[in-house]
Amino acid sequence: MTAHPSKDPLHGVTLEMQINALVARYGWVQLGKLIKINCFNSDPSVKSSLKFLRRTPWARAEVEALYLDSLEDPAPTDAESTSPWDRARANK
Repeated sequence: MTAHPSKDPLHGVTLEMQINALVARYGWVQLGKLIKINCFNSDPSVKSSLKFLRRTPWARAEVEALYLDSLEDPAPTDAESTSPWDRARANK
């Protein structure tokens, strides 16, 4: 019997995994600017964000949408942390 892969890109991805990935990519400050909710702006933590997002469907939908967008977009690169050799290879 073969397993049927889900077409849902969020299948198997928990809300905590989404928050951790977004914080790793954007940081709390930028995340608070992208999605204007207090759990990202005022004393942010994963625990408080999970508590709020589980009770607030519209906010959870915004986090899920940003997470899906971040999967499609390449990760932002910091020109200072990237060596000139890496940048030369990327331009080819």
